[in-house]
Amino acid sequence: MAQDTLEEPKNTELTVAEPNSLAPTAEEVGVLRPIERTGFKLVRAMNFGTWKRFWTFCQRHIGSLWIRIATYNLMNVFGIVNVENSDPNQPLILVANHRSFFDMYTVSSVIFRRTTRPVRLYFPVRAKFFYDNPVGWLVNFVMGWWSMYPPFFREDGEGEKRRFDKFSLRELIRLSSEGNGHVIGFHPEGKRNLNQDPYSFLPAQPGIGKVILNADPQVIPVFIAGLGNDLPKQILGNWTGGEKVRIWFGNPIDLSVFHGKRDSLRTHKEISDHLMSKIAELGEKDREWMKAV
Repeated sequence: MAQDTLEEPKNTELTVAEPNSLAPTAEEVGVLRPIERTGFKLVRAMNFGTWKRFWTFCQRHIGSLWIRIATYNLMNVFGIVNVENSDPNQPLILVANHRSFFDMYTVSSVIFRRTTRPVRLYFPVRAKFFYDNPVGWLVNFVMGWWSMYPPFFREDGEGEKRRFDKFSLRELIRLSSEGNGHVIGFHPEGKRNLNQDPYSFLPAQPGIGKVILNADPQVIPVFIAGLGNDLPKQILGNWTGGEKVRIWFGNPIDLSVFHGKRDSLRTHKEISDHLMSKIAELGEKDREWMKAV
């Protein structure tokens, strides 16, 4: 399988001082508690070099298989050719609505099984639980093969952790800027939408807009419906007539209108809102499809 264009630098400690380093600065990592630092070092190691290639192999041949077994009677996929035709040498960001814990895992399994492109997955994630608790580390391993990376701590209410998030933002921009096969899954809404209406959406958050403005990746919108948060019920429904699972991959989004705009919160929000409008368009296609079946 193809290697990352940037390997983990040998003999580089987490406390390096260069602000543009692949590793966080001493000030950035210093705000983490010991257990958070341990979780970060563990997951980070799993996302470079030989370890990343090994876990990607597991995702492709093990993880995607069990999701296939659990959904094959319900799964309906549209527009996967848009992912197949994307350039594997330029990072691809998938922006999707968010209603289930399993949204991106199911999307990634479809890509592994229905395309031939190289894939290296990264899912930016809230650090709370996934990085400050050994149980969260286990969930990251079992559910994502360690691909829930990089972590963001700003949601935990501790303002000083925002220092570390400066590193995570740099890292996410790097992953979105270069790397063979890089596929980054992102939910512009920022959190799960608990509204019962599958065609409702939460307001877009500006973070992904900043990443896209700085990294200039390929971007494909995704609309997901039919997945629930009750895993046993979801799996059983595959044989008892559960709700159809629908995954819609849209055309690549042309973001050239934003090129050259000022790197500001306003621009970031404009980009994020534009992404959500493309996801909503796919939702309308799904609504019409559901009426016809």
